Amino acid sequence: MVEATGTPLDRVDGRLKVTGAARYSAEWDVPGLTYGAIVTSTVAHGTVRAIDSTAALRAPGVLTVLTHENAPRLQPFPEKVNGSLFRGEGGITETRQPLQDANVEYAGQPLAVVVADTLERARHAASLVRVTYEQRPPELNITASSRRTLPETFTGNKEEKLQVTVGDPKVALAAAPVKLEQVYESAITHHNPIEQLASIARWETRNGSEFLTLYDTTRGVENMQEVVSNSLSVPKENVHVICPFIGGAFGSKGWLFAPPLLTAMAARVAKRPVKIEWRRQDMFAVAGQRAATRQTLSLGATRDGKLTALQHDTQTHSSQSSGYTEPCARVSRMMYAVPNLGFAHQLSHLHLPSPCPMRGPGETVGGWALECAMDELAAELNLDPVELRLRNYAETNPETGKPWSSKHLRECYARGQELIGWSKRNPKPRSMREGNTLIGYGMATTMYPAARRPAEAKATLFADGRALVQSATHELGNGAYTIFRQISADGLALPVERVRFELGDSALPNAPTSGGSATTATIGPAALAACRNVLGALKRLAIRDAQSPLYGATEDALEARDGRLVRKAAPTQGEEYGTILRRAKLPSLEASGEAKPGDEREKYSFYSFGAVFVKVRVDELTGTIRLAQLCAVYDVGRLMNPKTAHSQIIGGVSMGLGATLMEETHYDQQNGRAVVRNLADYHVPSMADTPNIQVEWLNIPDPHISELGARGIGEIGCVGTPAAITNAVYHATGRRFRSLPLTPDKVLPT
Repeated sequence: MVEATGTPLDRVDGRLKVTGAARYSAEWDVPGLTYGAIVTSTVAHGTVRAIDSTAALRAPGVLTVLTHENAPRLQPFPEKVNGSLFRGEGGITETRQPLQDANVEYAGQPLAVVVADTLERARHAASLVRVTYEQRPPELNITASSRRTLPETFTGNKEEKLQVTVGDPKVALAAAPVKLEQVYESAITHHNPIEQLASIARWETRNGSEFLTLYDTTRGVENMQEVVSNSLSVPKENVHVICPFIGGAFGSKGWLFAPPLLTAMAARVAKRPVKIEWRRQDMFAVAGQRAATRQTLSLGATRDGKLTALQHDTQTHSSQSSGYTEPCARVSRMMYAVPNLGFAHQLSHLHLPSPCPMRGPGETVGGWALECAMDELAAELNLDPVELRLRNYAETNPETGKPWSSKHLRECYARGQELIGWSKRNPKPRSMREGNTLIGYGMATTMYPAARRPAEAKATLFADGRALVQSATHELGNGAYTIFRQISADGLALPVERVRFELGDSALPNAPTSGGSATTATIGPAALAACRNVLGALKRLAIRDAQSPLYGATEDALEARDGRLVRKAAPTQGEEYGTILRRAKLPSLEASGEAKPGDEREKYSFYSFGAVFVKVRVDELTGTIRLAQLCAVYDVGRLMNPKTAHSQIIGGVSMGLGATLMEETHYDQQNGRAVVRNLADYHVPSMADTPNIQVEWLNIPDPHISELGARGIGEIGCVGTPAAITNAVYHATGRRFRSLPLTPDKVLPT
């Protein structure tokens, strides 16, 4: 049987999605469903003096109006969930619970929920609610915040320190023959997945106890179950969270819990199932964002280009009720061999919505700043940008001293240069033209941590020859249904079409939130363990059955081949799985499995690497930048499915392109309201903006991360793209741009 893992199979969920058969959170048919509409704050800072719901309650079809005055009381969010710091400085979510007090912390904050029998009636009634405020001036600028903190760790992870000094970077910088210090600024950007936030909540009473079923756009059913049960004081086992499909997330839909809690509260009060589907405009307030950053990069080097010191200081922002910190130095801490390394993160708490992880959190904007600074240093030293990076190639992790689990970055550089035609590049800035258009070539190194977390799975063999494997993970558009079906088919020695994989349900075996490019490395080994265990149980059935040709054998003497158990020494002696089960009068056989990282994490440093090369065209008359070609080569371990992997990388590259050239969220500096609130004003890359993107992989298995040898790929495509484009624009124009996005107004000659 041909191994399924590693083959470019079509997505098993593709037909469901293109025909509309895939059921998303807003599409569940729940009897007696009612609808919620949100009243949001029009000011960014102050106190609600009064909410007049009289007219709304008199409107046709209205069942109830929830405000801070009558909403159910909630318990605080837990400090930690599944080992991660949840709230507080460096935590990943908010301390604020919805509708619990009269304080206003940002424009767009939910202040009331109107529930009615139709969506139109709910929205009409919501427009009748009148709110008066005691307004105070908001703080909206990260450089002028009165409340600043220095978080110690990112999400409480001891390996993710946010304030670090190795050696003495200040002394080394002062003594360096060549010094460079620049400030790089990046704008607030938003996730904007196709699917907007949506929740349906249904309460039931069984044997005197409350049970909640929650259909929600979450990429962490286990986290959602725990947070909701804790907040609403309901036993965890009485909360059932369902989410089989997610229409994109990119970091959102994982950490901000006001939307599902508001829905659950409204359903509890209305005593009817309630659906709240958030509008695109609302997504700019309640769905998270990538925080703005102001990064200072200081590099010290010898005349021949050897780094002696690196200091990376980040100032970023969060909300008043969140300590989330954009960890920009994640790249600087490990990318290059530098003996004196320092980085720090300062957090400004503003009257803006809470940020949260967005594809490549920290790495995307932090890597942009570092790789632009490296390009500036290369120009200062009159070195080829690739050569400078090779002279500072890190053979081990410079922060920890650990060897890499696997690293083949040199090969990525070499192949990327070949693909883009780097040797044809005239290194002199502003020296290449095509007609009236300036041509530039640029490159950047890219990386992403190769995370792995504990997870569980269950495998079931059926007497008709089919199999089912389950885990409470997620399909975000990343191809999870497909690759886990492939992995499970190989684990069970069955054709892939006879294996089904189920996910997205808190009733399934435990799995962590899907994020950090860790899903494949986390769930894949757990699925294999479950498959191995169910085959072990099947072997024990066979060897105890006197009618079986495998009777009396040892488990070690048997193996699975093409849906059969056979003797290793005599493969013709064996029988099909279904035959064994039917003779035992069993319709099915199931077993669970679990997998988690081991001591390899103490021995090795786990990262994926790559190199991105681009060609740009710059029209100085209009300030327009066009990406003509992008070639990227990645070292991400073994590929599970080249076809879905290619789509993942193309998506990441496109997001990086958007962050570089067009994406930016503006807030009115007087009232804190989002000026950009829809996809007419917030521009994301279209097909016309997307160039010829060539993606290649080395496809070298990582021997230490797991038996699959696979590392995550969801975010690494986003990380290197902004710097490669920015560096290419410098080569084209001879001008340095240190503020994202590179919109035409910045590029036009002053």
